[in-house]
Amino acid sequence: MLPASIQITGELLSAAEVQDICESLKEDSVRLLSVRGCQLSDRDFGRVCRSVAESHSLAQLNLNLGVVSSISRTRHLADALKTNRSLQTLFLHGSPLLDAGLVTLNSALSTHPALVCLDLGDCMLGDEALGLICGMLPPDGAKSGLRELTLSANPGISSKGWARLAIAVAHSSQLRVLNLDYNPLGDQIAGMLAVAVASSRTLEVLDLEGTGLSNQSAQVFLDMVENYPTSLRVLVLAENDISPELQQQICDLLSEGEDEDDREAPPLQPGPASSSALLPIRDKYQPIRDKYQPIRDKYQPPAWLPHSNSSPQMVLLTSGLGESLLAETEM
Repeated sequence: MLPASIQITGELLSAAEVQDICESLKEDSVRLLSVRGCQLSDRDFGRVCRSVAESHSLAQLNLNLGVVSSISRTRHLADALKTNRSLQTLFLHGSPLLDAGLVTLNSALSTHPALVCLDLGDCMLGDEALGLICGMLPPDGAKSGLRELTLSANPGISSKGWARLAIAVAHSSQLRVLNLDYNPLGDQIAGMLAVAVASSRTLEVLDLEGTGLSNQSAQVFLDMVENYPTSLRVLVLAENDISPELQQQICDLLSEGEDEDDREAPPLQPGPASSSALLPIRDKYQPIRDKYQPIRDKYQPPAWLPHSNSSPQMVLLTSGLGESLLAETEM
């Protein structure tokens, strides 16, 4: 029997339900486990973590929206990750980890042999945590690292911290997707990120929605995509003070680059379908009355695939008045 998925959202989990989850994990019959926004006792959380440690089939674990609510739970999760060898994707969006929580998780995260996608959005992180995260983006020739990283809505990170991340991104040999939406970056940090994107040979998606950018940043990105070769395929600039004309110019240039790559790429070889892979479902946040509220899941399909292998290409435009248009096309 193929591994299945368990997806529960916003419920109070009973001891019996937790027992069923644990048994399924130990039997290697679960590939995706999501208890997003669920409530369960500390004892039951520990039981789930011990079962995650024993699982050889689990590829995606979603603990978004406050499930990891204390340092003791963070320790349970760290212990599980040190033993588990199958997990590829971990979502902790909306967990009050703080820097201390990342310190607790760092060893388990940075040495995990299979982890390639990590969501630490809205986790109340600061510069110390970001320094540890940079260690998960090893430079060319080093060990494998993250392919997708989400750091949305972590306003406690300073300009110095973001500059350090830009350097790590420039030299990362793995990173393909970077989500920094709803951080107060501003034009200065955006300029550093543009240099990082120009240097990176792998980064394909950069989400800068709602990061306090102006036409100055857009002009820098326009100059980059117009005059320098880049792997970038998707640049999200919605909810910024950027003119629609500049956004459209960037969009058109990125689309042209994608068309050229399609013409140069060798034909796909027939092979087995990736039906058993798992595509990450990311919680997309935007500020409402100075608070971040979940409004939709970033990705809908229930299977995980690296973005570099997925066919849809997305271009997100904004009118500059708070209204956005999401256009998704098959390339």
